[in-house]
Amino acid sequence: MMSVVPSLIRSFFAATALLFTAQTAVLAHAALEQDRAHANSTYKAVIKIGHGCEHTATTGLTVLIPDGVIAVKPMPKAGWTLATQTKAYAKPYDYFHSTLTEGVREITWAGGNLPDAYYDEFTFQAFIAKDVPADTKLFFPVVQSCEKGRHDWVEIPTVNQNPHDLKSPAPSLLVVAAQVATPQSVKAGGMIITAARSRVTPAGAPVAGGYLTITNGGQQDDRLVSASIEIADKTEIHEMATKDGVMTMRTLPDGLVIKPGETIELKPGSFHLMFLKPKRPLVEGEVLRGQLAFEKAGPVSVEFKVEGMGGNRAAPSPGGGGGHAGHVH
Repeated sequence: MMSVVPSLIRSFFAATALLFTAQTAVLAHAALEQDRAHANSTYKAVIKIGHGCEHTATTGLTVLIPDGVIAVKPMPKAGWTLATQTKAYAKPYDYFHSTLTEGVREITWAGGNLPDAYYDEFTFQAFIAKDVPADTKLFFPVVQSCEKGRHDWVEIPTVNQNPHDLKSPAPSLLVVAAQVATPQSVKAGGMIITAARSRVTPAGAPVAGGYLTITNGGQQDDRLVSASIEIADKTEIHEMATKDGVMTMRTLPDGLVIKPGETIELKPGSFHLMFLKPKRPLVEGEVLRGQLAFEKAGPVSVEFKVEGMGGNRAAPSPGGGGGHAGHVH
């Protein structure tokens, strides 16, 4: 029995060393933090850089954007110069209430200094087009420039090739089927969005309301900072309240904070979204595409189901305070 124990210990450390080596190899590559995304949804791309070139600092990073990835917006980095190249798409893409024929196809962060001993992330937001087939792999070639030399993470596997056999693989993203169009439940990070809905509006109505329930299932405060919807020029976060018998409306320019474990319902007569200048009347039964943006959880696509005017109808806004006199939210 005593002779077995040292053998088991040696086996354990050998396996641990092998696992550590494999993990180190993975971390050494330029890679996407989230390697899966739904078609017809917003995607936050975070490219992880774990080392420099020839043990020298990274001074620049260029990312090429593949077909099917549209509406790209890179995040600036302190100490780095950000540049983009806009080019035509391979074909037009539907994007909310517009058609896009061109967009950012290349992003470059330059002039910074990321020592070889440190790790950092380079981030951009994009939208995965709805017509990208499920199980498609999209590749984002990355060129990493350093004080000495550069590393081109640009290799793309052939059909039958194991990507782990590549020495310098391009970061890849697996596109999975678009989520079923349901306003009942959407998750983004620790945030859970349910029951997103709006209401029918008459012709010429200057505003419409947006309602939903947000639960913070994470471990830290988050903040709903903005929202948008396909049929309106602008969306604002509002609060309606009654004080001393007077109903008032106010915008929340700093957004709405949701604490860990807290559930906030945006509903008539309380917190709600205000869709300003809708382009047409809202029709009962239709589903409208929109987007919420959270401070920490990031952007999330949401669909608002248009309901009839029954249920908990809010009182009209007063002439003062809210600026939406005579309209029901």
